[in-house]
Amino acid sequence: MRSVFTAFCLFFSILVYSQDSVSIIDKIDTTHYQKIINANHIVYPYNKKRVHLVTAGNIIGYGSVLIGFNSAWYSKYPRSKFHFFNDNDEWLQVDKAGHVYGAYIQSYGSYEMWRWTGISRKKRIWIGGLSGIAYQSILEVLDGFSAEYGFSVADYAANILGSGIFISQELAWDDQRMKVKFSFHQRDYGSEDLNTRANTIFGKSAKERFIKDYNATSDWFSFNMKSFFPKSPFPKWFALAIGYGAEGMFGARSNIAKDKTGNIIFDRSDIKRYRQWFLSPDIDLAKIRTNKKAVRFILGFLNAFKFPAPSLEFSNGSFKGHWIHF
Repeated sequence: MRSVFTAFCLFFSILVYSQDSVSIIDKIDTTHYQKIINANHIVYPYNKKRVHLVTAGNIIGYGSVLIGFNSAWYSKYPRSKFHFFNDNDEWLQVDKAGHVYGAYIQSYGSYEMWRWTGISRKKRIWIGGLSGIAYQSILEVLDGFSAEYGFSVADYAANILGSGIFISQELAWDDQRMKVKFSFHQRDYGSEDLNTRANTIFGKSAKERFIKDYNATSDWFSFNMKSFFPKSPFPKWFALAIGYGAEGMFGARSNIAKDKTGNIIFDRSDIKRYRQWFLSPDIDLAKIRTNKKAVRFILGFLNAFKFPAPSLEFSNGSFKGHWIHF
């Protein structure tokens, strides 16, 4: 599942970005900032008060999320001894792509918080980068003590991959040339039985569908073309994104559902479950510079999501186009 803490990290980092980011061609007040060392980041001087603020924000913020999450989710299911759960074959691995995205965004957000404190580059990369794994791991452990679920090794591996993508790029380039993004579109499944089934397993509200409806989500690797090819004519904001999704899923492993006594209560095995691969242009909003705080806030938030654009889909052995892909 997509952790609620993803939103917390994202919001905090965007808030920092919107307050303090400036264009590299702007004049910088040297009493507040050091000179920029490259075109990717502003370098902040060490500030002990900010270190304490970010530390407290992480502890209080994540602690509050865990308490609320436990009350809203885990408390509804019986506890058990710690155990593992093999969900490798569920949801055509779209949920695993979601874990990669969640850990990446958490690492990114945490890194931006620590960058604001002025701690050294290596420290903020490792502390911020490993935060994605750490925060997600706590949820995995809670799953391990839930009778309904269990600790998923595959989920944990996806978390490591998400944070690893962030850390490796910062160490290699001091920049995120490839960003992990997410897109979602509200679905109407076209028939009463399918919509009823979707309401049962995915939820009725837009918030629930955003988290649970794997038919309606896509995860993307968005490559900033100018970063990879500096001499190319591409604008600094232009990116090319490769996406992954799936369709036809009305159950974790199959489109057949049974009640507790084993009786079949839903059977749409006639609907094919299939993977989708996408290619689409994207916009790296982090490369668009502005001195307007409100604009920076909006751009920072939106850059966690794939920009709506035409896409080329490959699925079921053939290609098809979409005029607009959310």
